[in-house]
Amino acid sequence: MLREGTIVDATIIAAPSSTKNAKGERDPEMHQTKKGNQWHFGMKAHIGVDAASGLVHTVIGTAANVNDVTQAQALLHGDEQEGYGDAGYQGAGKRPEAQGKVRWNIAMRPGKRRALDMSKEIDRLRDQLETIKARIRAKVEHPFHIIKNRFGLKKVRYRGLAKNAAQLMTLFALANLLIAKRRLLGLNAQGAP
Repeated sequence: MLREGTIVDATIIAAPSSTKNAKGERDPEMHQTKKGNQWHFGMKAHIGVDAASGLVHTVIGTAANVNDVTQAQALLHGDEQEGYGDAGYQGAGKRPEAQGKVRWNIAMRPGKRRALDMSKEIDRLRDQLETIKARIRAKVEHPFHIIKNRFGLKKVRYRGLAKNAAQLMTLFALANLLIAKRRLLGLNAQGAP
């Protein structure tokens, strides 16, 4: 079922920042991070998605302050030849643990893409290449949509990373069933047991 490419991405899942509890403190395993101009407190869900089917094959839960690129190699299943990521994964192919294993196709930083001169042929081709990469990477957003919007995981439900990571794995497994639903129903309609 797994093909030769993996798309990696991460999302922030908020945690209660309130200190109105028995210990009078926030969850020590959760951390804060800045995304754009806004601060977030919670954890990150890092996933690896098969580029052909869109099914999640790897889930890692970390504190929100963990950099995406540090988890890139752990999100691979080992048989892929291509890796895709957004601009947060710049330098994934240059890290010591990634030498020569996977060819990474990482998105150009938004500011650099905006600075392209569309009057030049080479810059138009670079922009078209970025559009193709974005179309491939779009599959990684579907599982996040399912767990955040359909399953309602806007905030973590437990204290600590271990319990929340276990819940993430369960939710992404259920998201895989929803993503593969049409294909699975199509097999049953053809007379498969």
